[in-house]
Amino acid sequence: MYSMKSRVRYSETDSGQKMTFQALTNYLQDCCIFQSEDLGIGVDYLKEHAQAWFLASWQIVVERLPVLGEKITVKTWPYNFKGFYGYRNFTIEDAEGKICAYADSQWIFMDLKRERPARISDKMLEEYQMEEPFKMDYADRKIKLPEKMQEKESFQIRPEQIDTNHHVNNEQYIAMAKNYLPENFNIHKMRAEYRKAAVLGDKVFPFVYADDKMYLVSLADEEQKPYAIVEFEQ
Repeated sequence: MYSMKSRVRYSETDSGQKMTFQALTNYLQDCCIFQSEDLGIGVDYLKEHAQAWFLASWQIVVERLPVLGEKITVKTWPYNFKGFYGYRNFTIEDAEGKICAYADSQWIFMDLKRERPARISDKMLEEYQMEEPFKMDYADRKIKLPEKMQEKESFQIRPEQIDTNHHVNNEQYIAMAKNYLPENFNIHKMRAEYRKAAVLGDKVFPFVYADDKMYLVSLADEEQKPYAIVEFEQ
């Protein structure tokens, strides 16, 4: 298991001094990036070997949001490799070891030369230490779209949304989708399914569905094929 300690910064909080959902998601992403860097199989290694890990899905459950100045520990560990898929859990704990949030994620190992998924390399299998999966209710990775959704105004991808893989970072899709939530919507559960990568200059066409339990946002191309689908529950 890999862990990193931090303290909730002012820049990571909202008007109520609680950690934003965007900051929470970034902590999870940063934690697994730092593990890879410390193992010597991080961004530069992957670039040199024309490989990449692409996120296929998130499932995040928030028990409570840490607050300004609070000390936290973020933990992550892989629990399964299967073909070209990797599975990874996360937790965020407070100073007393109580869980504030936990998550599951599914990743696809990519051969960038062939531009397609590849069997996970021996190097990855050697370096990552497997742990038992976190005890949680695991949701389906696939998110089904309802037949009728409300179309919103389209927008273009900006340079600051692009990451080292030269496409939109996974957290940015969640931030885009969150813009369609009503004020004071407290996120308890979030699922995100990533279907294809948007790049700089692409146009995004949002479609929104809501009921008394959840909001679902499809961020699609001009043919209404989703780049990502994000589901929020209170």
